[in-house]
Amino acid sequence: MPLQLITPPAIEPVTLEEAKAHLKVDTAYDDALITALIAAARARAEWHTGRAFVTQSWVLWLDGWPHGNCVEIPLPPSQAVTSLTTYASDDAATVLDASLFQVDIASSPARVTLKSPAVIANTRKLNAIAIAFTAGYGDAAADVPQAIRTAILEMIAELYTNRGDLESDPPAIAQAMLAPYRVLKL
Repeated sequence: MPLQLITPPAIEPVTLEEAKAHLKVDTAYDDALITALIAAARARAEWHTGRAFVTQSWVLWLDGWPHGNCVEIPLPPSQAVTSLTTYASDDAATVLDASLFQVDIASSPARVTLKSPAVIANTRKLNAIAIAFTAGYGDAAADVPQAIRTAILEMIAELYTNRGDLESDPPAIAQAMLAPYRVLKL
């Protein structure tokens, strides 16, 4: 079930100015470094929680439609499933009409079911189905919950302070702030 990032977030959930204020840095000397740390901390926090924070577009590739007729869309919160494309054994692509499937965006993670699983037949063996979706809390940094933004600031501080000498896990305080947002599988 590979995921392919199509459009990354246009902005980060934390600005350079917010990060510098949190770090108590008042010069521009480390701006490039801090900017890179913001992106790294956001990516690590997204991986830790299993969520997308700022709007981004992805494709979920499936080798076949599951027998239970329900596909969970990773990286909540989902904003929309934009298309469902099947690939025949000759690699011909068919975009399914939206009337042939149902999307449950209200669930977290979102779910997609086919109204009739028979609409998918004679597909290739690998990456036979592409589900395009948008995920994230919204287009603005302010759309991301404050606890997540604060955890990212803590991760940036840890990265900035301990360059080259880090643990693999986010700092304990960041983990505690991110805990309610983790997507857990039962």
